[in-house]
Amino acid sequence: MLVLQRTYLETAVHGELTFNGKHLAYTIELPWKNNSKCISCIPEGTYVLRKRYSQKFQWHFILLDVPNRSCILIHPANDAVKELQGCIAPVTKITGEGKGIQSKKALQVLTTALMPYRSNRTITLCITSNN
Repeated sequence: MLVLQRTYLETAVHGELTFNGKHLAYTIELPWKNNSKCISCIPEGTYVLRKRYSQKFQWHFILLDVPNRSCILIHPANDAVKELQGCIAPVTKITGEGKGIQSKKALQVLTTALMPYRSNRTITLCITSNN
């Protein structure tokens, strides 16, 4: 199972993505602002992931059935405030509140880990709190 364990900070949310207990990447997100569109991270819960392609992000993931939200993605970004609108960005290292490095590399690690599970199984992401 893919798990995102979050730590809530004043201006950002940091997390760790693990798959079957193995560390894949850290994450950065916008802070919790009551699930408000474009300015808040999404609620904790379990979501189905699908692989998705766009010109802007190339291959990345979309979370399905997020309450009162749409087009919530896992895509590359190194600065939550400047580059995210409620989405989740994997990073190889957190460098400051809501900031990280090598997001494209971290997304590739995630994609490679999930590749064998995409074709015949549903991939779910369980988001929980560390606080």
